[in-house]
Amino acid sequence: MHYWALTDTGRVRAENQDSWLVRSTESPDGKEILTAVVCDGMGGAKAGNVASRMGVERFAEFLCPGLEKVAQVDLAAPLAVREANRAIYDLAFAIPEYAGMGTTLVAAVTDGREARIVNIGDSRCYLVRNRIIRQITKDHSLVQDLVDRGEIDRAEAWRHPQRNFITRALGTDADVICDVFRETLEPGDVLLLCSDGLSGIVNPQELLFEIAYGGELESAADRMMEIALERGAPDNVTLILLSADGSSTEG
Repeated sequence: MHYWALTDTGRVRAENQDSWLVRSTESPDGKEILTAVVCDGMGGAKAGNVASRMGVERFAEFLCPGLEKVAQVDLAAPLAVREANRAIYDLAFAIPEYAGMGTTLVAAVTDGREARIVNIGDSRCYLVRNRIIRQITKDHSLVQDLVDRGEIDRAEAWRHPQRNFITRALGTDADVICDVFRETLEPGDVLLLCSDGLSGIVNPQELLFEIAYGGELESAADRMMEIALERGAPDNVTLILLSADGSSTEG
């Protein structure tokens, strides 16, 4: 597996409250397992930075040691989420300026054949296969709840004024439940993890175009970031692309 990762403060925000991490472990049969995580922090002052950094680090710290096969994530991910959530929640309770801080989390653990996708909040994972894009994760958000109840459709959700209101996050409550999705990957599949700074301004078909049609996969992350920045990037923008082919870069 190879990856490309980028993050940018965007055109409006004064600081970047997104964090990302990619960690490699090796299975007993010599197979590489990549764990990729994106967190989008929230909270005043530097609290969002603290929450997102703690989110990626604590999640990986509890998940990756002893990880020998992707299937372990089914049981290990909820435990890692619980530990990360408790660490953020306790710090927010202990330090007044961190009160109310929290973060989304989306993670992919894969050996190139099997994948487990973990999410809390509205940071997303997409799968691109055979030039079709599919959103694997389901947003924990007010707008998604409205879509589920049939009160608005997908087109209305895209520009809904409350589309950034999330209903689940790491660190805001004493307990939190994550979603874990199972995927069997095929040759040529690409996974895209991103904060809503990308998915909220570049629609899925545009993301698909840059990954599948826009040029070399090695430069797809740069092209997607460029689109977000050209459109004013009102939020921080972070993305990780995972593929069985290519080389690894970050920025």
